[in-house]
Amino acid sequence: MLRVEELERLLVDLESHRVERKQSLSDPEKIRQAICAFANDLPATGLPGYLFVGVDDAGVPTGKPITDQNLLTLADMRSDGNILPPPRMNVEKVVFRGASVAVVEVFPAAAPPVRFKGQVWVRVGPRRATATADEERVLSERSIANARTFDQRACPGARLDDLAIDSILNDYLPRAVARSVLAENHRSVEEKLAALRLFDLRRGEPTYAAILLFGKNPLEFVPGAYIQFVRFNGDTQVDPVQDQKELKGNLFTTLIQLDTLLPLQVRTARVQGPRLVAEERSDYPIIAVRELALNALLHRNYEHTSAPVRLNWFASKVEIHSPGGLYGQVTPQNFRSVSDYRNPVLGEAMKVLGYVERFGVGIARAEAALAGNGNPPAEFVIEPTHMLVTLRSAS
Repeated sequence: MLRVEELERLLVDLESHRVERKQSLSDPEKIRQAICAFANDLPATGLPGYLFVGVDDAGVPTGKPITDQNLLTLADMRSDGNILPPPRMNVEKVVFRGASVAVVEVFPAAAPPVRFKGQVWVRVGPRRATATADEERVLSERSIANARTFDQRACPGARLDDLAIDSILNDYLPRAVARSVLAENHRSVEEKLAALRLFDLRRGEPTYAAILLFGKNPLEFVPGAYIQFVRFNGDTQVDPVQDQKELKGNLFTTLIQLDTLLPLQVRTARVQGPRLVAEERSDYPIIAVRELALNALLHRNYEHTSAPVRLNWFASKVEIHSPGGLYGQVTPQNFRSVSDYRNPVLGEAMKVLGYVERFGVGIARAEAALAGNGNPPAEFVIEPTHMLVTLRSAS
């Protein structure tokens, strides 16, 4: 965050495209639009934008108190799933002229275009507006040029024919892009996919994200993109195998198979509950296993490895092995509370299609479900090349 003196100079610069002012949090929709526009950084300044809450249009503080709840509300806009991909931003309370003001610092996105409820917002001088088709194209091309993550890169040798195009156009696109935008757009299929980081217009190839999400045969291009499930009759891998499956296909086909498989593995028993009343309890809460398996698929390393996600179900424990260690700013000390995205396009798609409710809470949801079911806490072993999660049975 800038020093107070620098923030105050921006606050009173009424022509700056890097500043927006709000008197209060009464219109959260417009605040999210502003965050989205700053993240898109249409002028390509590479500089953060600043949203001041608690000031009038002239930059004069209103004097209304800024509470901790106000700051939490603003910070929550980063990960509530309405702005995709999630913006990088800071929120602080700053005192100007003796009055408190909330300042939201929004950094330019590495992978634009950023959308709020399916619409791309940009700054045009000192005002905010929805992006035109040409402006979206500029942002998409910039994203591909700056691609840093594996899922944003072009997949060599892949073609449109390798994708389930009907599924993208009829199922995904209407959920990812606002209807008003779809109605006025007359772009080619390639341009529509590029706007969602699913196609590289310069190379004429789908991205790895497109192959993983909507590919007809992702294993042709990413050999480790599947789940290997094994159920053992005992607690070691040398015990007899009761069942084994390979969950293959694109990511959403794999998730459908996983949702079919898990209920068949969970065992339910009648136990004595409060006041000596018998109740049914499963050995594992399905939501916990599902969240952690989904986490493994989303955050795993798909590059330079043929290893699958491995789901080993033993007599008294479940192990989930995920290729690739922690990513970015996530460390063994903060992984429960800090998020970073090795595969941001995959994460955005999972949110759009409802597999992720909000970002950064998967582990917390799983641990809460385990505690509520009477299971011991999940155990995490984190190595540079992989991550292992172990769940212990409640019975």
